[in-house]
Amino acid sequence: MISEAQFQNELNIIIANAIREDVGDGDHSSLACIPTDAKGKAKLLVKDEGVIAGVDFAKQVFNYVDSGLEIETFIQDGAQVKHGDVVFHVEGSSQSILKAERLVLNSMQRMSAIATKTNSYVKLLEGTSTKILDTRKTTPGFRACEKWAVKIGGGENHRFALYDMIMLKDNHNDFSGGISQAIQKTKDYLKQTNRDLKIIVEARNLDEVQQILSAGGVFRILLDNFDFETTKKAVELIGNQCLTESSGNINEATIRKYAECGVNYISSGALTHSIYNMDLSLKAI
Repeated sequence: MISEAQFQNELNIIIANAIREDVGDGDHSSLACIPTDAKGKAKLLVKDEGVIAGVDFAKQVFNYVDSGLEIETFIQDGAQVKHGDVVFHVEGSSQSILKAERLVLNSMQRMSAIATKTNSYVKLLEGTSTKILDTRKTTPGFRACEKWAVKIGGGENHRFALYDMIMLKDNHNDFSGGISQAIQKTKDYLKQTNRDLKIIVEARNLDEVQQILSAGGVFRILLDNFDFETTKKAVELIGNQCLTESSGNINEATIRKYAECGVNYISSGALTHSIYNMDLSLKAI
């Protein structure tokens, strides 16, 4: 996984690029009618219910726009919120508050939706030892925030990107001439390049599970689109030789059953690609 420093750098890039995209050479609406020295105060108002996320990110946005802005926080990331709750107050330059407003709202609305969705899956897994994972099916340019939101909701992060973990999926295996060849070539590559990356390999059936186990050196086996019965057999076959992960169109109706098959992880792209933004607004007070 990436380091905290790398993760923070990703956040910095998101903020800088988003402000560049939204503000350009100036917020001319505010510049036209609000004095430069005008001071104001606004509240982050919840008009929905779920798990709030992005509070700490909002603070970073406000600080980037204007380090003189002051934030008073009433509700922290990860808390359950309802309609009418006030998450924080922000006070200072009126122009700065307006400049940061859209990025703060866009980010917090999406992050809160992801955290809420993730938390609903976490609750469905209560009583099992299975953990929920996100995927790389994220919004381009906004991945760090979306994966942060998954953690706020109680989930865990899969690999961040292509560079921090090896994941051999069906196309990798087929293009390499087979699973055994793909795994051996990967081991050779890691040795030659002096890289210490964990290896995950996708299996489409029990025969491929056995091939992966025979090759050895794999951190986790991804059981892709297995039914319940085959998942149970795969978990028994793998035992303690490596970790297991189920994926492939798993939803609220089936996630518990897959967990009861004994897999260590369930990954779901729906955490980040199939959510509806939480309704939030920033209102002057």
